[in-house]
Amino acid sequence: MTFKEFVGSGSTGLIGVLNTVVVPMIFTLAAAAFVWGVVNHFLLHGGEDKSREEGRQFVFWGIIGLTVLFAVWGLVNLLLSTLGIAPGA
Repeated sequence: MTFKEFVGSGSTGLIGVLNTVVVPMIFTLAAAAFVWGVVNHFLLHGGEDKSREEGRQFVFWGIIGLTVLFAVWGLVNLLLSTLGIAPGA
């Protein structure tokens, strides 16, 4: 196996695994943690002022985190496309 085959392109090799399995799994876990935090702080303990304030902070940082995840994923895909290792091709 050559290095080019190992790295792969599109849906093959290391890049394919990262792009089709690992990154979507990270997004799913992050979104699930975000939803769980919102449900926990607002629906289950919504009457408590301390819990609502913690919930606001959780939502704020959750949105920031998900935005950063999407931005980095987009930059990586842009870099891969520039290098001719087109993801998803």
